[in-house]
Amino acid sequence: MPSPTSPSSWRDAPIFGRIRLYQGDITRLDTEAIVNAANTSLLGGGGVDGAIHRAGGPAILEACRQIRARQGGCPPGEAVLTPGGRLPARYVIHTVGPVWQGGHKQEPELLARCYRNSLALAEEKQLESVAFPGISTGIYGYPKAEAAAIAVREARTFLAEHAFPATVVFVVFDEEARRFYEQALQT
Repeated sequence: MPSPTSPSSWRDAPIFGRIRLYQGDITRLDTEAIVNAANTSLLGGGGVDGAIHRAGGPAILEACRQIRARQGGCPPGEAVLTPGGRLPARYVIHTVGPVWQGGHKQEPELLARCYRNSLALAEEKQLESVAFPGISTGIYGYPKAEAAAIAVREARTFLAEHAFPATVVFVVFDEEARRFYEQALQT
């Protein structure tokens, strides 16, 4: 739910180049794609993953089952694309972030790959807009400030080299996460 100071639309959110920062519910955004912080099974779960599957309906789950049949799930750092089902977004990009284990088990690189691979799918489909939640910052325990810095760095690097997506929206749930993204975006 947006805070009292949040804009009513991601299009009205604060702009940092081709990046916007929006506080609210990612399942309600009408970007061309939203990113799901999925688990390796792709069959739904808790947090953002569960919310996206519930809001998007059975079409997303069916598409995920087809991907599982082809490739056996989605390993950490990788990304796959499905239709958006009943979501306002046309597509869902599912990516599996790392579980935080202190930062010494390739977690930063795996998280960076989540953003790069998700953005590469958006670029391949020539999507105008894609929205990201804080990947791995929920039950996977990735520190929010470090995750925000990686997200912003990877988005900026990718956008500097590619025309698509035209806009990246970072969607935060609470004020703490908003502050971390604002800090990363202002450096």
